[in-house]
Amino acid sequence: MAEINVTPMVDVMLVLLIIFMVAAPLMVAGVPVDLPDSQADALDSKDRQVTVSLDEQGLIYIDETRVPAGAFADRLAAISPSGQTAPPVVLRADRALDYGRVVAVMGALNKAGFRQISLVTHGSSESP
Repeated sequence: MAEINVTPMVDVMLVLLIIFMVAAPLMVAGVPVDLPDSQADALDSKDRQVTVSLDEQGLIYIDETRVPAGAFADRLAAISPSGQTAPPVVLRADRALDYGRVVAVMGALNKAGFRQISLVTHGSSESP
C-alpha cells in the first residue's frame, strides 16, 4: 500500500484549531476587572499602547505587572522618557472602585505626560 492516510492528521488539526479558537479570547485580558457598562462606540486600537488596570482592591497594574504602592509615577516615567511622545493609555477600572481612585490615577497619568487616555467599558444597549 503506497498511499498515506491523512485522515488522522486532519482530525488532530481540527481539534487543535478548535482549542485555539476557544482559548484565544481568554488570553486577551490579564488582570480580572469587572468593567462598567457604557453606550460609547469602540475606538480603533493603536499598535503601541500602555494598559493600566485597577482591580477591585484598587491595586494598579501596568500591562499585567503589579505596581507597588508609591512606584506608579516612577514606572510611568520609565515608559515614556522625556522628549518623546507618550504612547496612548488604555485605562481599565473595576466598577466597584471609588470614583476618586480612578480620577487620582488619571491625574497621575496626566502629570506624567500621558495625554491620550481611553477608558475601557462593556458595551450596553440600555439608556441611562
